[in-house]
Amino acid sequence: MVSEKIAKLINEQIAHEQYAAQYYLSMSAWFSGKDLDGIANYFRVQSKEELMHADKMFDYLNDVGGEIIIGEIAKPPHEFENAVDIFEKALEHEKKVTKSIFNIVKNANEEGDFATTSFLQWFINEQVEEEASASQYVTKIKMVCDNPSALYLFDQELAQRVFTPDTTA
Repeated sequence: MVSEKIAKLINEQIAHEQYAAQYYLSMSAWFSGKDLDGIANYFRVQSKEELMHADKMFDYLNDVGGEIIIGEIAKPPHEFENAVDIFEKALEHEKKVTKSIFNIVKNANEEGDFATTSFLQWFINEQVEEEASASQYVTKIKMVCDNPSALYLFDQELAQRVFTPDTTA
C-alpha cells in the first residue's frame, strides 16, 4: 500500500498531467487558427499523451490502494505572442513536469517505496525524451518562423506525428 504522502503527490501529478493536456490543446487551437494544421496536430498528440500519462498514474494509484482524489485543473492560457513563444512555453512546461516527477521519486525513495520508484522510471525516461524533443523544436521554430517556405516544411513534418498509446508502463 502506498503512503498518504505519496498518494497525495501522485494525485497532484495526475492534475498536472491533465492541465498539460489542456495547455497543449490550447496551443493546438492557436496553430489551427493560423492554418498551421501540422503544428496543431503535434500539440493535439502532445495533449493525448498527457492524458495517457494521467491515466497511467490513476491506474497505478488504484492498483497500490491509494485514494484517488481528482484535483482542480486551472484554465490554460489561450493567447500567445507567436509560434516561438508557444514552443518555449512548451519546453518550460516539460521542465516543470520533470521536476514534479523527480520530487515524487525523491519522496518515494525516502520512504523506501520501491514500487512507486520503479513505476516512475518510465516517466523519467519519457521526460528525458520530452525535454529533448521540445528543445529541438524550439531551435527549429526559431530557424524557420521568418521563412514561409521553411515554416511550411516544418508544419508538414509535424503533421506526420500520430498518437500511439504506450502499453509498457
